[in-house]
Amino acid sequence: MRETHTAVLDRIVDGATAVLLLEDDGTVVDELTIAVEELPDDGRHEGAVFDATVDRDARKLLEATYREEVERDRRESARDRFDRLSERLSDEE
Repeated sequence: MRETHTAVLDRIVDGATAVLLLEDDGTVVDELTIAVEELPDDGRHEGAVFDATVDRDARKLLEATYREEVERDRRESARDRFDRLSERLSDEE
């Protein structure tokens, strides 16, 4: 079955294997392990975000489009959340 997901490169193992977390509406629904070479060159780093089409039955990546802007937005959002949390903790001291 062919499906489209947002995929986040969670980690690269031994420089050769990429672990993608497949998301639907911000929730991780599956994990896919592939060769790093299957990903676009500019997205071969942890935290990279892709639009990914997968064959769920074959557990195979069919297509991946790197989404640099989405990755940047996610990083900024996470940084903002961290900053807000650290401000609250420093206020409690």
